[in-house]
Amino acid sequence: MSELVKIAEGVLISCLDAKAGEAVLVVTNDSRSEIGEALYEASKNLGCEAMMLVMKERELSGEEPPKAVAEAMKGADIVIAPTAKSLTHTNARIQAAAAGTRIATMPGITKEMFSKGAMTADYTKVEKLTDKITAMLTRADTARIEKDGKVLTISLKGRDGVPSPGVYKAPGKCGNLPSGEAYIAPLEDGSDGEMIIDGSMVGIGRLDAPLHMVITDGKLRSVTGEKSENLEVLLKNETNATLCELGIGTNEAAILNGIILEDEKVYGTVHIAFGTNTSFGGMNKAECHMDGIILKPTLYLDDVLVIKEGEFTNTL
Repeated sequence: MSELVKIAEGVLISCLDAKAGEAVLVVTNDSRSEIGEALYEASKNLGCEAMMLVMKERELSGEEPPKAVAEAMKGADIVIAPTAKSLTHTNARIQAAAAGTRIATMPGITKEMFSKGAMTADYTKVEKLTDKITAMLTRADTARIEKDGKVLTISLKGRDGVPSPGVYKAPGKCGNLPSGEAYIAPLEDGSDGEMIIDGSMVGIGRLDAPLHMVITDGKLRSVTGEKSENLEVLLKNETNATLCELGIGTNEAAILNGIILEDEKVYGTVHIAFGTNTSFGGMNKAECHMDGIILKPTLYLDDVLVIKEGEFTNTL
């Protein structure tokens, strides 16, 4: 535990700028409680007013926490949430950030991820690239992803890119840890085409075989491939089926391991997600938020080639 506590102290200082006297709330559940306890002990060591809430594991990422947890989040200076399912795209997270809380969500975090991989990145470098990509997303009207002969076009007009650089030091700043992505909420009816998901997929994990998705008018119409039956919730209704996010990984230390928290940060990957996007500028509130990773994609923003087969171009 002492090694985990030492790492946790570094995370709290370098990523969240935790200071003595600040109220730090750790939100966790039983399966991630060892990491939660390390963060709690680290907060105490730093002289913070440390608190920890252990809640029942949510069934889906994006499901709201209990009201008592949501209220406590709004009252803290810092919330750090090592949980099995994501709190990132919840009203609780939105409201806490609006109240000025600095928030780091860590959905699916493991002990190994906490001490290796994306958490070991040079976050100054990650922040620089993330900010550049975010600005490009904001300027773009359309995105086009190409992969294995499939093409997906996505309308971004009027939407702002969002950085998740792993550094959340100002009031109301929030994002994932480990981090390193720039993302955006597309227009909810503005995506058309087909795409191959071949990295990992929420609900399945790391993929042994690719998934094939067909999307029209912003909605997932079909998904085929090994274990695609695990994604039936996405076809349950129009809100769950809505393509709600386009994201780009910017962390060179991130490793594809089947856990979306780190997978979506892998350098040069693109991910799309379905479900809720109200937490980052969209209009769709669904039962879930489920991401799929595209390895070695080609990505255009408007007509600018940004990524060619998984490598960032010199346009950056």
